[in-house]
Amino acid sequence: MLIVNKLIPQGRGLAAVLVRRAAAVQLDWDVRQKSRFDTTDSLGRVLGVFLPRGTVVRGGDLLVAEDGSLVQVQAAPQPVLEVRHCPEHGSPFDLLRAAYHLGNRHVALELKPDHLKLEPDHVLADMLRQQHLIVTALAAPFEPEGGAYAAGGPGHAHGPAHDHGHDHGPDHGHSH
Repeated sequence: MLIVNKLIPQGRGLAAVLVRRAAAVQLDWDVRQKSRFDTTDSLGRVLGVFLPRGTVVRGGDLLVAEDGSLVQVQAAPQPVLEVRHCPEHGSPFDLLRAAYHLGNRHVALELKPDHLKLEPDHVLADMLRQQHLIVTALAAPFEPEGGAYAAGGPGHAHGPAHDHGHDHGPDHGHSH
């Protein structure tokens, strides 16, 4: 078993050619939110992953094995519910309302401009349908938001001196 104990978020700082040459592993959300797990990569190597407690692995992250080899993580398709607004009976605002209600229930939720994704739950699906939303069961990668206190969320990790293309004066409206 090859031991993995380092993660490079989204392969930051690595040359693209190294990322392309890396072995791959497909992991669902249940596994990616664990800091210790076993898996097999695309080269057939058995990996024992031992990351610091609380580490969440995202699709696009790179794992570094003890021999220095890289393994790119892919978010595996898994059962999810996709939620969209009904163009005949509602508006895109209905998704915002649904996200609010799901958030109050502490549901892991992937947010997109035109839809939401959550893990299958028939009670929640019924609630969403009663709000005139379209709920579809499908298999797709799942990358839920990290939460208000997570380090950025998917694809949004950066340090305190980041640039969004606008000036952050003393009253910039959000804290870091």
